[in-house]
Amino acid sequence: MRIILIYITVWAFYPNRYTDTMHTSNRRAGICAAIALLPFGAVAEEQPAIEEIDTVTIIGKKIDAADIPGSAHVVDTEELRAYVNADILRVLRSVPGVYIQEEEGFGLRPNIGIRGSGLDRSARIALLEDGVLIAPAPYAASSAYYFPTQRRMSALEVLKGPAAVAVGPRTTGGALNMISTPIPDAMGANVDIRGGDHSTLDAHLNVGNRGERVSWLLETVQAQSDGFKSIDGPVGGDTGYDIEDYMAKFQFDSSPTSRVYQSLRVKLGYTDQFSNETYLGLTDADFALDPNRRYAASANDTFQSEHETYQATYVIDTDANWRGEVTAYRNDFQRNWYKLQSVAGQSAGNALADPVAYATEYGYLTGATSADDDIQIRANNRTYYSQGVQAKIDWDLNLGDVGLLLSTGIRLHKDEEDRFQHQDGYRMDNGTLVLTTAAAGGSNTNRVSDADVTSLFVDSKISAGDWIFTPGVRFEDIDMTRYDYATDDPTRANGPTRVRNNSVQVVIPGIGALYRLNEDWRLLAGVNKGFNPPSPGSSANEESSINFEAGVRFDNNALSFEGIYFVNDYDNLVGTVTDSTGGGGQVGDQFDGGEVIVSGFELAAGFGLDAGSFRVPLALKYTWTTEAEFENAFESNFDPWGEVEVGDELPYIPEHQLRASAGLEVQQFRLNLAASYVDEMRTKAGQGAFVTAETVPSHIVWDAVAAWNFNDQFSTYVKVDNLLDETYIASRRPAGVRPGLPRTAYLGFTYRL
Repeated sequence: MRIILIYITVWAFYPNRYTDTMHTSNRRAGICAAIALLPFGAVAEEQPAIEEIDTVTIIGKKIDAADIPGSAHVVDTEELRAYVNADILRVLRSVPGVYIQEEEGFGLRPNIGIRGSGLDRSARIALLEDGVLIAPAPYAASSAYYFPTQRRMSALEVLKGPAAVAVGPRTTGGALNMISTPIPDAMGANVDIRGGDHSTLDAHLNVGNRGERVSWLLETVQAQSDGFKSIDGPVGGDTGYDIEDYMAKFQFDSSPTSRVYQSLRVKLGYTDQFSNETYLGLTDADFALDPNRRYAASANDTFQSEHETYQATYVIDTDANWRGEVTAYRNDFQRNWYKLQSVAGQSAGNALADPVAYATEYGYLTGATSADDDIQIRANNRTYYSQGVQAKIDWDLNLGDVGLLLSTGIRLHKDEEDRFQHQDGYRMDNGTLVLTTAAAGGSNTNRVSDADVTSLFVDSKISAGDWIFTPGVRFEDIDMTRYDYATDDPTRANGPTRVRNNSVQVVIPGIGALYRLNEDWRLLAGVNKGFNPPSPGSSANEESSINFEAGVRFDNNALSFEGIYFVNDYDNLVGTVTDSTGGGGQVGDQFDGGEVIVSGFELAAGFGLDAGSFRVPLALKYTWTTEAEFENAFESNFDPWGEVEVGDELPYIPEHQLRASAGLEVQQFRLNLAASYVDEMRTKAGQGAFVTAETVPSHIVWDAVAAWNFNDQFSTYVKVDNLLDETYIASRRPAGVRPGLPRTAYLGFTYRL
């Protein structure tokens, strides 16, 4: 066993930085060979009855969240099936304290924030799939240009406050753990196929079996759409996407006669995406005339990516008081977003913000003939890897009348982002883009950023009478390096022109407390340190805050209610320039925002009326952000902030968010209806009256699903997103106004064996 774990560790931490295909294949074959050597069933005694699952949860079942001394939410399988959403942002509308920014209407590259953490590319929260960090490079480049396919998920866990400390590293807002489809309890298959507007076709299929010692699951999602926007010009083209997602899981368990339960779980995945997506929006005037228009200058904008995941987890469990788990993981991600960068030397954002002052540039964007190279399109070509080993031991200790659950863990992690970008020149020729200058690879950006991390945590749950305490502490030791290479040295033979290093060592404590007033009522409170690491080579300080929360929870099965007041008190808020933020600054630059206060109330209520012949579930989720303001004045080149005055409000944080849902279940028929309201929000820091050009107006969107079960196995459903066809602005960044998804209807069929 020790030899095998050492082998996996060596594989995970010492790859060749630029490995060819043969070496990659050999490395993958090596881990599979190591897996095959694992011995099972060495002890021929009766194995205890231990219930094991092949997915990693942090909270556990939805009912377990009631006794967590902190704010934690589970979106379970039943809730996901009610609305069969392929868009993660629609799912997260049901979680209070979570802020989202829509982008292209399909949720392909989500922008998610928690309690004022910042939304851009979900880079300010910890993203996990089955308990493993899943962002392309979680430390070196955390922007989530890859995001797991929502259709593969069986549940979601959102952790805030002290509950996020054990997960790390980004504890300012919290964590989102996506739980993939588990291996079924017996031989089974699921098929869900639907088609709809915009030539959309979406198929989700899986088949698996749980055996006495060998279990498996095979799964795929195949999705495509022509999109809902129309591109100007004679060429036109669709604005949709094609996604292929494949997942395989294998589980090898020790003999039922073994005294000690051992299990090896292997998870392999591949995702390919091609989407005709752009950052180019519209002027307000053009949006009013046709919100689903796309300018001719965006005709060549496309996003292509491939993602591979490899995981091997060893679990040991006994009838004693401890359980151990070790996971070795590797994620590889390649993407190239070929998209409009500038027009006649100006940013598209400037041209759309003032199309009169930039009439020439606006003309080129909309199809007027330009000079050669006036349209610049950048190939944002980047490769990433993220790999490591994480292990934890859970101890179940009883000290008289005091129960103690203790978890200790370690994560050894490396990740890297490699930017090798070029920028081509085009001429706009009466609505058609004509290539005039083809640039060499790496001639625009040629750099590598990496991170080497050791993190440790100790987490505990102390139960004494009606009290539950969860003290915990996390330690992060992060070494980061950025290598800048000359743009005329594509092979990097001359070595880096500049090397920048920075390191962070931080202790992140937290504690939660819960008191059971009776079987139904609970009081809770917590405090923890918020932390976000800086980027490699950054001159900015680490992001830090002190986070508080306190609330009440009620649940008597028929009615549930939770109300939590939270305060995130920042010593230093950090802003990071990305292509998606827009404005000035170099991509990757970071800015210190200083002291910021974010506070508010999170309310969740649910009620189920069960009259025997029918059932009516009702739910309400509400977030009231009472304050989200800078407490100091400064100037920055970070476009969402700019020149900040004391009292300026943070961008993209609405004061009010509300989601109300209702259902009706009558024998074989089911109807679910949800309304999501988002208050107006600023797109740039400011105060006082809202300025139209820097505001996303309030809007309300209704979604509905009606389903009919022919029998226990076969059913059909009609799903309508944006039922009332609300036309609304989803975002104003990085360049112009972009619309939300218009009314989109689907007809689906499901079969469960």
